[in-house]
Amino acid sequence: MSGRALDEFRAEVRDWCRAHVPKDWRQTQTGAADAEFVRFQQDWFQRLRAAGYAVPHWPREYGGGMPVAEQIVLYQELAAHDAPRLVLAFVSVHHAAATLLAAGTERQRRRHLPAILDGEIWVQGFSEPGAGSDLAALRTSARRDGDGYVVTGQKVWASGAQYADWCLLLARTDPEAAKRQGISYFLLDMRSPGVEVRPIRQATGESHFCEIFLDEVRIPADGLVGAENDGWRVAQRTLGAERGLTMLELAERLGNAGFRWLVEACARPDGGVRALDDPVVADRLAGLEIELTGLRALCRDLVERHAAGTAGPADASIVKLYYSELLQRVMDFGAEVGGLFAQTVLRKPMSGGWESGAWVLDFVGSWEWTIPGGTSEIQRTIIAQRGLGLPREPAGA
Repeated sequence: MSGRALDEFRAEVRDWCRAHVPKDWRQTQTGAADAEFVRFQQDWFQRLRAAGYAVPHWPREYGGGMPVAEQIVLYQELAAHDAPRLVLAFVSVHHAAATLLAAGTERQRRRHLPAILDGEIWVQGFSEPGAGSDLAALRTSARRDGDGYVVTGQKVWASGAQYADWCLLLARTDPEAAKRQGISYFLLDMRSPGVEVRPIRQATGESHFCEIFLDEVRIPADGLVGAENDGWRVAQRTLGAERGLTMLELAERLGNAGFRWLVEACARPDGGVRALDDPVVADRLAGLEIELTGLRALCRDLVERHAAGTAGPADASIVKLYYSELLQRVMDFGAEVGGLFAQTVLRKPMSGGWESGAWVLDFVGSWEWTIPGGTSEIQRTIIAQRGLGLPREPAGA
C-alpha cells in the first residue's frame, strides 16, 4: 500500500475518532454499574462495527479484510485519541474467532461469527486452581455420554465470565493419556444447567476475574472443536491470538495516553515544585520513552512479519515479556510520582486498559500481566529454547 493511501486512511480514522470517541467516557465509566458497563461496551462495539473498525483482522467474508498496514494505523489512531478498549469483546473477537477460523467447523463458524458481531460475549475457560502456568495439568473432565459430553470441574481467572454467553473450554477426555494428549476443546453455552459463575474481588476493588464451577454440565457433540483429545493443539491457536495486533494495540495505548499522563503527573506542581524539573525524574522519563518507542516498533515489526509468514517461533514471547515488564516499570514510576494523592484514588474506568492514570491501581493491576498467557519465566524459557536453540533444563532443575 502506498504511503499516500495510508496517509489518507489515517486522516479518515482521525476524523472518525474526533466525531465518535465519547469525550467523557472515562468519567462515566468510572464506578459504572455492571449493566451500564455492558451497555456502553456493546454500543461502542457497534460504532466500530459500523465504521468497519471492529474486526479488521477477520477475513473479508466475515466483516474484516483490512490490510495489515491499515490495521496498524487504525490501532495507532485509536490509541492516540484515547478511545475506549473493547474489553468485553476481547475474547470474542480475538480468541473465539481465531479458534473458530483455524479449527472450527463451517457450522460453528456460521453460528458464532455473525453472533459475535451482533454482541455475543465469550470467556476463556482454560486455567484451573492447579493448572495455571502448567495448563496441561488441568483436571476438569469431559466424559462421552451418548450424543454429547458431560463435564465436571472448576475453572479460575476467567475474565468477564459473569457477562459471557459462551465459553472456550478445555477438559480432559482421556485421563490415561499423556497430559497434553488427553485434552479436548469445547464450546460451552454458559446458560447450560450446572454452570455457576463466582466473581473474584481483586486487590484493586474490581471483580474482573471469575471462577466457573461445572457440575455435570452437558455439551452436545457438535460443541467439540477439532478432534477428541486434540484440544492442546487447538488451544495454541487461541493463545496465539493474544499476540500480534492485540499486543500492538496495548503497546500503542501505553505509549500514547499512558506516557502522556505520566509526563503530566511529573509536570503537576506539588507544593510549588514540579517533579519534571528534577534531572533524575527527567532522566527516568527519557529512559521510559526510549523503551516505549522500542516496544511499539517491535510490535509493528512482529505484525508485519507475521502477515508475511516470517515471524520467528519465539517472537511473540519476546513481545509479551517486554510489554508486561515495561508496563510494571511505567506504573511503578507513576505511583512513585503520584505520591500520597495517588493512594486516595480508589476507582478507575471500566472500559479502559492498564494505563488509566490511577497510578496505584494501575501498578497493582500491572502484575496481572506477568502471569496470564504464560508467566515471564515461561516466556524466557520459550525464548531460550525456541528462539536461541538452547537445551532444555534438566528435569528437577
